[in-house]
Amino acid sequence: MNDLLFEFGEWLETTPWSHAMDYSVHIFPMVSALHYFSVFLVVGTVVALDLRLLGLAGRRQSVTQVAEQLYPWIWTGCGLALLSGFLMFSPGAGELFLTLFFKPKLVFTILAVVSVVVIQRGVRKWDQQPATPILAKLAAVISLALWIAALFTSVEVGQFVGF
Repeated sequence: MNDLLFEFGEWLETTPWSHAMDYSVHIFPMVSALHYFSVFLVVGTVVALDLRLLGLAGRRQSVTQVAEQLYPWIWTGCGLALLSGFLMFSPGAGELFLTLFFKPKLVFTILAVVSVVVIQRGVRKWDQQPATPILAKLAAVISLALWIAALFTSVEVGQFVGF
């Protein structure tokens, strides 16, 4: 499996967008800034929603109202983070696949996005209860933990390869 991933990474490094990212003095910093902005957008809005589910913020609005305001921002940020992250990944893909923190970063990020979907699907049902169900609060805590883990492992990937 590692050989297949490494070969894919090697191929990815030869693509035109990879060369543009690698050799332009302007493109990588601009894409990197977009990536950081989009990650902050996702994590910030997810944290706001999770805190609302936990009853620690935004209690003047229902969970559904908060979710309806935040989900467009969450998904826009996810799309931008995915695109910019892929572009940042492509110039060093072969090396990144072999780093200690890259695979855990992917796993934590995927699980964190899945937690967003789970919460999105449950919000209306949970909001109809007289009090926020324990399951909703547990989902919020798990979501927070997964996003924190994704952020920490992402920082370590950057440190390891020298971004």
